[in-house]
Amino acid sequence: MIHAIFGACQTNQGFSQKSLKYKSKTSSIDKVAGNNFAKFDQGKTLLNKLYFFGTNPAGKISFKGYYGDQQPLKKLFWISTNRNDVYEDNWTKEHIYQVGTKKWVNAHPAELLRRTPEQTIQSLCTITKPDNQYPGIPPYIPSPNFGDKWGRHANYIEINPRVVAKYEGNRATDGLLNTMKLLPALPTSPNSFANCIVLSQLYPAFYGDGYKDASSLYCANLHNGISQTLTADGLYGKMGADEQVKAFNDMAHLLGFKTAFRMPLSADQLRVKDRPFNWYDHEKAFIDACCWGIELGFDAIFFDSAKHIIDRNGYCGVGALPNKAQMAYILYEIRQKTGRNDIAFMGEKCNDNYEFKEMGFTAGTDWGKADNFGSVWWESQKQRCSREYAAGPEVSNDNDYGEANFETRLNRINSCLFGFDYVSNKLPSYMQLHDIFPLSPYTNTHELMMHTKEMCGSNAWTECERHYDGAFNTSQAATDYRNNVYHIFENAIRTYG
Repeated sequence: MIHAIFGACQTNQGFSQKSLKYKSKTSSIDKVAGNNFAKFDQGKTLLNKLYFFGTNPAGKISFKGYYGDQQPLKKLFWISTNRNDVYEDNWTKEHIYQVGTKKWVNAHPAELLRRTPEQTIQSLCTITKPDNQYPGIPPYIPSPNFGDKWGRHANYIEINPRVVAKYEGNRATDGLLNTMKLLPALPTSPNSFANCIVLSQLYPAFYGDGYKDASSLYCANLHNGISQTLTADGLYGKMGADEQVKAFNDMAHLLGFKTAFRMPLSADQLRVKDRPFNWYDHEKAFIDACCWGIELGFDAIFFDSAKHIIDRNGYCGVGALPNKAQMAYILYEIRQKTGRNDIAFMGEKCNDNYEFKEMGFTAGTDWGKADNFGSVWWESQKQRCSREYAAGPEVSNDNDYGEANFETRLNRINSCLFGFDYVSNKLPSYMQLHDIFPLSPYTNTHELMMHTKEMCGSNAWTECERHYDGAFNTSQAATDYRNNVYHIFENAIRTYG
């Protein structure tokens, strides 16, 4: 039985809510003109190089697009249940958190992770179904429409699939399915700006991918399929890896989220079909890998080390980065090849330097002091004339070691969601899953990015049921904190629609 493969238990538990008051003002988002990518070195583009690996013509890479099932979420539900009919989920109705027409569930992540795919999809359909209609999975699920420049204002929430993966024996799998189980409990987007879910990983790690001893997520083996940490062994032979990714994106889109994935830029942190990478020979392979991600349903890409394209100070990556002209060409080509002008490109640590806008970036991270509401407000005023690119504040990032207390994180989230006069001036913001669902005091985001084995530090964590309790903070203080986060997002929805 497929249910036995995935495993589940169901419990009902209520949570208290505490109110907080926060500042807010509102208006509408302005529409803006397109970008200019004319800087690329024409001499290099005209070479029209062959992208072979060694002397093997079979190694040639080309962008082919998505050819999987066009309704992968329905396919996943059928595989999980052997039926097409979707029923309302009573557990969801008992845990509903509603703000006007916007809904999500209020539950601890360990409770969510014990639910089956059937329960998760029925929860999704219960939340999103129109009033007075039966729940169901739509035949066509478009990405929510926030305009072409949505990424300039979005809240980016990064989720590391390793945190929620299924650990069984030496395997670490099911990262996508388990991330899908958390999606109904994340605050949905207001009408005026998007909340965007960012996956820390899409492509395989260099070593041990899909196993506990997998190497760092600050690397990617391109054109070698999807990471086995994300895919489910229980779906092998029943549903392709690309279909599982597309199902994840369809679910996120139906809940009102945009989606993104992380990509390294440092040459020695990239490979192409297990072969060493360099920016001269493998530029096209990199572009095609980015395009494939977009074809699988993602709306945005987060680029590691993007700041260091123009500022090498403090660079911690390994290997060469693309230059400014090359990066501009790469981003331009991704938009051209996918036919999507609404793609958002985030650059790690990119500031308000105009050169990032010229390269085609949409958002920079960690600019403006989120601890200081006035600092974020001031930055929103400084950058209000730029409607295509802005650099914004962070609640936390992938280097977070967990030092910030709950009150500090709440204050930062409030600054990110309300630090402006008109919503058209809102800056992009960046945060991690633990800024909504606090991790256990014995874990931290950076170590989980570096080593899968950090999730398996004790024998208890090799059993997936106990791992879910070990990964997240189960204290009452963490529950109160999550409710307070919900209240901040609730106030944003009430203020901005």
